[in-house]
Amino acid sequence: MAKTAVGLFKNLDLANVVVRGLVAGGLPSKDIRVLGEPVDMAGGGVMSIPHTDFEVDLARELKTIGAAEADTRAYVQGVRSGGVMVFATGSGEMADAAMVLMNRHNAMNVEELNAMELHLPGTDGDDTTPVPGEPIQAGRIRSNGSGARMFVW
Repeated sequence: MAKTAVGLFKNLDLANVVVRGLVAGGLPSKDIRVLGEPVDMAGGGVMSIPHTDFEVDLARELKTIGAAEADTRAYVQGVRSGGVMVFATGSGEMADAAMVLMNRHNAMNVEELNAMELHLPGTDGDDTTPVPGEPIQAGRIRSNGSGARMFVW
């Protein structure tokens, strides 16, 4: 079972600091991905809209590893607003260490990004009823007060 730590950072410089820390900590660079919204990219076809294609692909990838719908939207919005995501996949210990490092470097809290959006019951396709004070845990492991997430898939 793969474990992937995911963090959203305010800018590329901060994401690069995290990547250098991950590599220095022993995580192979092939197991690290950095994603920000492409500044200039060619479309994939006649009807392609490059930024939309990128966002659809990112949302699909996040859902594949277990991100909840609301969190997926928050991550995509964070990247659309200039944020940069770092994915670090590894063994249990390596992925756990990656999540700690990401949080030490201020990974953005997805719940805060979700709180900025208006959610009306039944309008977002998510029919789950959250319990007040309890975050929904769908395919992820997260410690309170941290921004980075651990996905086990």
